[in-house]
Amino acid sequence: MLAVFAAVMVATAAAEGPCDILGAAGNPCVAAHSTVRALYAKYDGPLYNVTRPDGKSANIGVLKAGGFADIAAHEAFCSSKDCVISNVFDQSPQGNHLGQRHKLVNASKHKIFVGSDVPVYGMWFDPGYGYHVDKTTGIATGNEPQSIYAVMSGTHYNGGCCFDYGNSETNDRDDGCGTMEAIYFGNAHWHGNTGYGNTGPWVGADLEQGMYYGGGNVTKINEQSKPLTSEFVSLNLKGHSNGFTLKGGDATKGTLATMYDGARPDPKIAGTCGKTGTYQPMRKQGAIILATGGDNSNSAEGNFYEGIMATGYASDATDEAVQANIVAVGYKTSASSTILI
Repeated sequence: MLAVFAAVMVATAAAEGPCDILGAAGNPCVAAHSTVRALYAKYDGPLYNVTRPDGKSANIGVLKAGGFADIAAHEAFCSSKDCVISNVFDQSPQGNHLGQRHKLVNASKHKIFVGSDVPVYGMWFDPGYGYHVDKTTGIATGNEPQSIYAVMSGTHYNGGCCFDYGNSETNDRDDGCGTMEAIYFGNAHWHGNTGYGNTGPWVGADLEQGMYYGGGNVTKINEQSKPLTSEFVSLNLKGHSNGFTLKGGDATKGTLATMYDGARPDPKIAGTCGKTGTYQPMRKQGAIILATGGDNSNSAEGNFYEGIMATGYASDATDEAVQANIVAVGYKTSASSTILI
């Protein structure tokens, strides 16, 4: 006789979060957003806010400090499943909370599982949706270095502009090459830019007036940038004073692969920026965007689970420690079960 037993749902507080790792390495988080989990071991505040059609709102927090989202509170308040996520709270001390830029995503559309089969909600974006915060504190500006990490999906994407998370213009307009530096994920072929295989999706850098999978001599075509097609993908963009690095991998196993590490895009190869524009030095403005382009473009689609922005150019060892922390979350699309005979 077969008996199927669902795994026990346990939300164990993390020994450390990715922001604890980054802080200890000298790269403190200045933005930390997730609808899935706390990104610090001691964080016990709200993760996101949900709003019903009647205008009433509720903050959704964690089951315990350092733990996963409290889905019971979410579902009790959003019983008809027609809530939207109205804010994603910044868990860092900087208070850079994300709010509405375009349409707000359905709060209950995208249930996933983490840890020992703990249900949580990710953010499912169709074209026309997006979030931002223009007035921020602590975010890199000008040519200052920064490190950005995100968990997205390699199965829900398109080539529209632009499924981004990161540093953007403070006026929601295209202010020219180098005025933003955000993770881009998708298979856009802006001005013919491509990674390996021509189909993607690839991790890229949206640097304004272009989403790039490489720079320097591989500004247009970077064969080192391999497609990331896992259900959950781990992404990393780091900008330093003279160039940038792109990394990516499976968010459920393994390490990060370096997709590019070198000079910024060459405007002559890119075919943009005009006669005097450049990506070096950068002119970052320090706003934060999610699922939109810096110029307010909103034709992209994708999924978002967590994102971090930190000061400085983190080391490879720090990147791998953050990746190991993400893998330990145990992202999956469905609950596991134990079959006993």
